[in-house]
Amino acid sequence: MGLENSINLKSMIEVPDIASTGVFMCRVIYGTEVGKIEFIRYKAKIVETLKLVIDNGIDYRFKFSDRTRLEKLRSRKGDCNEILIVKNGFITDTSYSNIVFFNGKSWLTPDQPLLKGTMRAALLEKGKIKTAQIKTDDLYKFTKFKLINAMMDFDEGNGTLIENILD
Repeated sequence: MGLENSINLKSMIEVPDIASTGVFMCRVIYGTEVGKIEFIRYKAKIVETLKLVIDNGIDYRFKFSDRTRLEKLRSRKGDCNEILIVKNGFITDTSYSNIVFFNGKSWLTPDQPLLKGTMRAALLEKGKIKTAQIKTDDLYKFTKFKLINAMMDFDEGNGTLIENILD
């Protein structure tokens, strides 16, 4: 938004010794300048159930360090492992990942996600997934789903049954 200077993160990031074994996420917190670079041990979440949660006013086009609104929505998950956010009747994302659905032939991702994640973009570019308008009423058309983000391997696992998405 009006920024003309690029940032060379490669020259700024120094991987600490502690992050040399295991899986770590590198988080860069920035505004007009890079403020903080941190490495956080990554542990994959096991998600077996999703709770549909409606928020017609949410806007998360950019990743924010302030996740208050997402955490407030996530508090409504009940006994489910995670939430699936619905905006104006359309499926969007979970609180931390994009989602793809399998219809028996293709993996489809919502064309109106809250955040156009990097893994989602890469999978679209490779032709592994396609976009589609997906409303809550369309969920019956799918057999399973997968969560995707930069830390999750799309090709790993078969997906979770669509019946595990609860109202």
